[in-house]
Amino acid sequence: MRLAAVDAVAAGEGVGPGMTLADARAVLPSLRVAMADPVGDRAALEALADWCGRWSPWTATDGADGLVLEITGVAHLFGGEEAFAALIAGTLDGLGLSARIAVADSPAAGWALARFADAGGRPLIVPAGEGAAALDPLPVAALRLEADTVAALDGLGLRTIGALAGLARGPLVHRFGPGVMRRLDRALAREDEPVTPRRPPAACRSRLAWPEPIGHLADIEAATGQLLDTLVDMLDRRGEGARRLELALYRVDGEVRRVTVGTSLPSRTSGHLMRLFRERIGDLDLGFGVETMILSCLVAAPLPPRQAALPADRAAGADPAARPGLTASAAMESLGELVDRLENRLGPRRVVRARPFGSHLPERAVERVPALGEPFSGGVTWPGGIVRPLRLLPVPEPVEVEAAGPGAVPDFFRWRRIGYRVARAEGPERLGPEWWHEVAAQSRDYYRIEDLEGRRFWLFRQGLLRERGPAAERAGLDWFLHGLFA
Repeated sequence: MRLAAVDAVAAGEGVGPGMTLADARAVLPSLRVAMADPVGDRAALEALADWCGRWSPWTATDGADGLVLEITGVAHLFGGEEAFAALIAGTLDGLGLSARIAVADSPAAGWALARFADAGGRPLIVPAGEGAAALDPLPVAALRLEADTVAALDGLGLRTIGALAGLARGPLVHRFGPGVMRRLDRALAREDEPVTPRRPPAACRSRLAWPEPIGHLADIEAATGQLLDTLVDMLDRRGEGARRLELALYRVDGEVRRVTVGTSLPSRTSGHLMRLFRERIGDLDLGFGVETMILSCLVAAPLPPRQAALPADRAAGADPAARPGLTASAAMESLGELVDRLENRLGPRRVVRARPFGSHLPERAVERVPALGEPFSGGVTWPGGIVRPLRLLPVPEPVEVEAAGPGAVPDFFRWRRIGYRVARAEGPERLGPEWWHEVAAQSRDYYRIEDLEGRRFWLFRQGLLRERGPAAERAGLDWFLHGLFA
């Protein structure tokens, strides 16, 4: 058994990661140990990366024990890089976490400085353009090279990054391959190193923070309204409307609570969006209080300005037909708000509408789409001049029929163990098979049938008479019930 990590006290006594437990106890008999939990550590690191989203929208985990924050264009909001780094260090210390913080021109340089540079326990800030001088005295292991590569460089006397950077590139690439130079170029910001954020960056967002945490629901709602007003102004200047919004509440204990709402149509109406959030905020666990709130627009869509009704027109009761475009737009916006509130309560994609689909088979002729989704562009419209039942069964159910002879309309049928005597019938309406979907499919002859009590059914006989054979016809197993009329 080996040590995975040690605290500052154990490190001061000469115990370090990688030592066997027996050797560590020989050095420090009073050593207290606990089983390592890599899965739990990873989950905690990812949660901490999400919590750091209060400072930067671009955060990511870095290995098993590090975080990367992109602070370009962010540091000035917190008083500059030094004040920003001190704020992060103090906040993490309040959570009981110790951290080595470095600010550099590239993620690779930050990784090297945070792990190998001695800053006396303070955040290390490297001014822009001075990364090479800060990296020169660090060992080549700070370039995140493989152990055998580090050993080979050490055998050649190349023990620091400065010594490696001063050599010609050609011989190094010939002997060690391009990987060493790529690592060096990334550390010196000569080559970009992609950093994938934990969460996709928002199109725009607004932020509020307080010196003391808030914990009352009324304060949370008031802050949400203020964030919405700010975000709506941003969207208005961009000519866009929100389709998906996320409210993140950063608690003092390092936890994050999120609320996400969506809209069926682009919207930048603060009152409507606030109603959606108000129905969800009450279920949040605020813990010991919230320090920071961030409202992000995850998905936006173009929303051109809309002409509102003039006060004189409203006072005079002008005919809405005089401006049909305005009336249709206002009606669609009102319908969109209703759909949004229903989906907010029932769940996403629970409010749908039926749209015609390019198939003449009843079970395939309709598809479910979002209630206010885009119309189908294939030119398919609802068919006219045909009669269809109000209720269509999900799957046609077999029925037993009694008929006067082959090809005759049933006089009696049994469905779900209940018998029905036929009073009148109309048909057939023949629908051919879609052979491009099912090679062995058969045609159908549909009949509208009414029983003695006035109930109306939609039955079909599958296959032509020459396809079924007399045995199947006598058994009455070729008939199915597909729908019920009103």
